[in-house]
Amino acid sequence: MNPIEQIQKAFSDYLIKTFSIDAKTAQHCTPILNIDEQKQDFGDLNSNAALILNKALKMPPRTLAEQISKEFTHPNVEKIEIAGPGFLNFYLTKECFVALAQQLFEQEESFFKDDARLRLSGPSGSASYDGRLKSDVYPISIEFVSANPTGPLHFGHGRGAIIGDVLGNVLNFLGNKVTKEFYVNDAGRQILKLGESLKARCEQIVGIESPVPEDGYQGEYLLDIARAVIAEHGDGIINKPAEFFATIAKKQLMDQQKETLDKYGIHFDVWFSEKTLHDTGAIEDALNYLQNAGYLYEKDEALWFKSTEFGDDKDRVVKKSTGELTYVAADIAYMRNKIARGAQEMIMILGHDHHSYVTRLMGIAQALGIGHYPFNVILYQLVKIKEDGELVRMSKRAGRIVDLRDVIETVGPDVARFFYLHRKADAQLEFDLDLALKHTEENPVYYVQYAYVRTKSILDRAVEHSELHHIDVEDAIQLNHEEQFLLKKIVCLKELLADVATQHQTHVLTYYVHELAQAFSKYYGKNRVIEMNNIPKSRGRLLLVQLVRSTLDTSFRLLGISRPDRM
Repeated sequence: MNPIEQIQKAFSDYLIKTFSIDAKTAQHCTPILNIDEQKQDFGDLNSNAALILNKALKMPPRTLAEQISKEFTHPNVEKIEIAGPGFLNFYLTKECFVALAQQLFEQEESFFKDDARLRLSGPSGSASYDGRLKSDVYPISIEFVSANPTGPLHFGHGRGAIIGDVLGNVLNFLGNKVTKEFYVNDAGRQILKLGESLKARCEQIVGIESPVPEDGYQGEYLLDIARAVIAEHGDGIINKPAEFFATIAKKQLMDQQKETLDKYGIHFDVWFSEKTLHDTGAIEDALNYLQNAGYLYEKDEALWFKSTEFGDDKDRVVKKSTGELTYVAADIAYMRNKIARGAQEMIMILGHDHHSYVTRLMGIAQALGIGHYPFNVILYQLVKIKEDGELVRMSKRAGRIVDLRDVIETVGPDVARFFYLHRKADAQLEFDLDLALKHTEENPVYYVQYAYVRTKSILDRAVEHSELHHIDVEDAIQLNHEEQFLLKKIVCLKELLADVATQHQTHVLTYYVHELAQAFSKYYGKNRVIEMNNIPKSRGRLLLVQLVRSTLDTSFRLLGISRPDRM
């Protein structure tokens, strides 16, 4: 444990022993780092323990706070002061900060990983979270994007893609074994419609009047594929059945989707074909399991899943009267397949319009007897494009859809990733193209990367002086009060990553790197790092710069953005 965690644990143990409270209550009383620059006069750690416990202990919070401040001691705590109705403000010793800096310097990114065990992923309070701990590598399946292979990825897909990718990065970083999955919806009527649409486009190119079916795919992108098909196979290809064209179109569009995601910096471990569930009989096997468990029934010559038994607003058809299997049937088999492949937890990232779908999926898990496996769904809100201060209206009918590839090629993958992640998932996102194209400090991506480049510039200048070579842990003794604030900003990344792993709020990582860059830029603006008339102080400040650079480096890799040497 680092010195902060030692204090937190000692305080929790003290509360449990002194006031006979349970560990969960004590956890809510844990002192947290004060990283509000405007409130540094209120200590380095803050706790509202007295306000939480006063009712149960039948003591005025101020009186309780006074007792705690007198009784609790720790070598890393210089003093405890009481503020307001009973807030506890902990002031840390200089030795504590020195020890923190030394650990950060020696451990580098390992500092931000849990020492031994991680809580299972999943928002606390959710049905799947039970507060258990795990010690070994923990397999987690994260499914995201999963766009139909019937067209290019549109700009809205970029949001779910970055949420899933960064969450997977964080969970992997913390020692889990994450499988990033893309579920390919390549079965059913929609694929045949795709084939019929491409065939119609091919016929148009060779001079045959052949309208695209009304319920087909009208996009111009099929014209490009059709031209390539005719160029390769000749006019006679139009005599092939729609299924032939469906196979070609699916492959071409999937290749395009993979290429777009590659440019976006996203790579999937598994591209799972829905068609394989049909071909292998996995869907029928899953339905037989539910039938034997009593969760299916027949009505109107169709087969229904008793979804209402699990909180859904209505039961769901899994097999139509025609014998055609529904998406729900495939979902049942797919969920079962994930567990069979070793997943001990499932996470799905879906658009906000899948809200009712969540209850259905939870019910499926319960009916399959796998409800004890943590299962979490992250719903993200709409993305709107903003240009010249105005929202750009998008319409499928009008053909005004911005492809994700267009966004990436216009602003670059770094900016695209950062901007898509710069709001909470359940809040609408306005993607400001004008801001994204700026190469000034107004652009948050430019701002944080420039701070990173500045750290390298400072360290490069230090190399010119032999007295500043080989910065080591002993130089941490030089850190003063102002530098201690920046050190706390660095340290808090550890708790933030643990929160991302359990709460799944990936946007906080973009906020963090921006705040760290701001804190560093402000510090740099007020202090000369290299002062040749004060070598010890310069060495201490260079150690701090190295810590900032290392922390930004770790954060950038988790975000999947580049780490430039110059700008």
